[in-house]
Amino acid sequence: MNAKPSYTHKSESVLVTGGGGFLGYSIARRLVDRGDHVRSLARNLYPALEALEVEQIQGNIADPAAVDKACRGTDVVFHVAAKPPPWGEYEDYYQTNVVGTRNVIDACLHQRVSRLIYTSTPSVIFNGGNLEGVDESFPYPAKYKAYYPATKAMAEQRVVEAAKQGLETIILRPHEIWGPGDPHFVPRLLARADRLKQIGDGKNLVDTTYIDNATEAHILAADRLRHNPGLSGRIYFISQGEPMPAWDMINAILKAAGYGPVKGKVPFKVAWLIGALLEFFYKTFRISGEPQMTRFLAEAVATSHWFNIDAAKKDLGYQPRVSTREGLERLAEWLKKNTSKGVSG
Repeated sequence: MNAKPSYTHKSESVLVTGGGGFLGYSIARRLVDRGDHVRSLARNLYPALEALEVEQIQGNIADPAAVDKACRGTDVVFHVAAKPPPWGEYEDYYQTNVVGTRNVIDACLHQRVSRLIYTSTPSVIFNGGNLEGVDESFPYPAKYKAYYPATKAMAEQRVVEAAKQGLETIILRPHEIWGPGDPHFVPRLLARADRLKQIGDGKNLVDTTYIDNATEAHILAADRLRHNPGLSGRIYFISQGEPMPAWDMINAILKAAGYGPVKGKVPFKVAWLIGALLEFFYKTFRISGEPQMTRFLAEAVATSHWFNIDAAKKDLGYQPRVSTREGLERLAEWLKKNTSKGVSG
């Protein structure tokens, strides 16, 4: 394990875009706890941030004036805001993920912000096949099957270019963040718990990221970049470092909520075809909501995707301090207190 850095932290002014979101709030809370002055830019105002005495600016990340105002007087920006997967209009993804990131970069340069930590995703390199232990040198695919990874890849490349313009940047790719308070991954599983079917043979390995570990990685990136500008422009995978069968992880989360394991299987090719057909119908007939299956989702849950996190350990001092087992225990306790389902299912 790498030794902790010898420097002591000096309070800074920090902007977190998307501070009311799952990861954004967790980062904001950690920054407040250590004495930083924290500001959030988000579409809405959040009582939880108000309770932390976080300065809140209500605005759209696609509005350059709002972003420039939010960046004024800050030392470091954590750009976490994004339109999440899996479904939506291309223009919505482009405005939030690409235009929004461009606005953040421009504002950082204009306001002379010293550092930008950008939250990306491993899905920017997902090519539909297995990704087993790959590192940051793995290339982008020739084409994407979903708007989310396509626009996140475009944004990521803009952040890399910004480093060449003098803005100190680090890009983090945390994989599938989950934990207490998760509004995306866990709720989607639980909402479909009674009708979930295993896709594929179930042998594919995946790695995920517990929320506290993802938060720690972001704080470490900002601190290490402050003292080592030579890290600017680099990209790092972040995860638990514990690859496990994907459907074992899904069943573990279901168990934490009091549900039994997934029953029944669907061959990957069948699920992929269903996803393609549903995408066609939803787009052609402009059906509201999102399809139960897409090509991207079928590939994501039926293939292996885990990543080499040695670079983050070496350069950032990152260690996944909360194990998957401990994270699941914490999730179970949180679900008991915050859902009617509890563990009685």
